[in-house]
Amino acid sequence: MDVILFNKLLLKTAFSCMACDGDIDKREVKLIKKLHKENKTFGDIDIDVELDALLLAINKNGQEFLKNYFKELTTSDLSESKELKLIEVAIQTIKADDKVEYSEIKFFKVIRSKLKINNEVILNIHPDFEDYLEQDIITDSYLSRLQDDFFDTHIENEFELISEMDDETLNSFKENKNET
Repeated sequence: MDVILFNKLLLKTAFSCMACDGDIDKREVKLIKKLHKENKTFGDIDIDVELDALLLAINKNGQEFLKNYFKELTTSDLSESKELKLIEVAIQTIKADDKVEYSEIKFFKVIRSKLKINNEVILNIHPDFEDYLEQDIITDSYLSRLQDDFFDTHIENEFELISEMDDETLNSFKENKNET
């Protein structure tokens, strides 16, 4: 897969994990921006422009957006290292707001089902990811029901554009967290 396309898929993964619970927490936005600024995780893309485009798309039709994301995951030819990076970014994003909801675990399990990487490879590097990899997707029909259940109960909110969240607001969440 082309580097630019992978970087956009990686950002779409982080974004989807951020939005999958129906709430975009400022700490999740801050993590994505930090990953981009400090590590160039998403390559040389304009993070604000890309995030706003993703927000507009999910606000237009959240279910269709996420179904297309899952389809893109299924049809992408990713190396094991790219799949591992995608998993790492997904889980970091889910954990960013310090509360992991079951809807986020279900969403991650759907993502996981679209990838070919072996759980042992993941656990050798990230033994703390075990809870996310526990097997509960038994059949294709179960996976289909899990995905349908997710869409029946989530992604009805409209989100604020990332570019409208100022850095001061994003930084205040870090300060507030340190005070508690």
